[in-house]
Amino acid sequence: MPEEGSGCSVRRRPYGCVLRAALVPLVAGLVICLVVCIQRFAQAQQQLPLESLGWDVAELQLNHTEMGSRHVVQAGLELLTSGPQQDPRLYWQGGPALGRSFLHGPELDKGQLRIHRDGIYMVHIQVTLAICSSTTASRHHPTTLAVGICSPASRSISLLRLSFHQGCTIASQRLTPLARGDTLCTNLTGTLLPSRNTDETFFGVQWVRP
Repeated sequence: MPEEGSGCSVRRRPYGCVLRAALVPLVAGLVICLVVCIQRFAQAQQQLPLESLGWDVAELQLNHTEMGSRHVVQAGLELLTSGPQQDPRLYWQGGPALGRSFLHGPELDKGQLRIHRDGIYMVHIQVTLAICSSTTASRHHPTTLAVGICSPASRSISLLRLSFHQGCTIASQRLTPLARGDTLCTNLTGTLLPSRNTDETFFGVQWVRP
């Protein structure tokens, strides 16, 4: 007498094989379609301008051609001139022609950064003094760096205030709310000039959230 179990197994085996044969290409096709869709979406996102994605960012370099302060060289040091005409503001420039510098969203107004979108921003800055050592830095003190909203006057406020003490480089960052139309100014008070090296002196913002 044939075994019932073996008879059922023989009859069901072809259906199982057919089911597996149909499912494998179906699942593979779905996976391929998913991968292709993800790649096309990523490419489309990359082609969109950063402004349309809400990523307002800026990375700026020092613009020495617009530096309002006159300077002299004394004993191998670049010094700011003193007097009522001295302008403590640092002037900035940005754009792809400068290399690692860019502006997407914010704009420059006479060397100062103007915000075009409300939100929470990460503000960062690094300034290195030119031809500086710990000895010269301490000898020409006080030298301070301040970042703040300078326009409109109704929103004028200090965001960062840093002192060089006995060092030649200071760097800092902070999260802060900024509004459309806010203009950020950076003031360097003291006698030493900032370094022209773009790896040593830079300034930027990045929109984080509304």
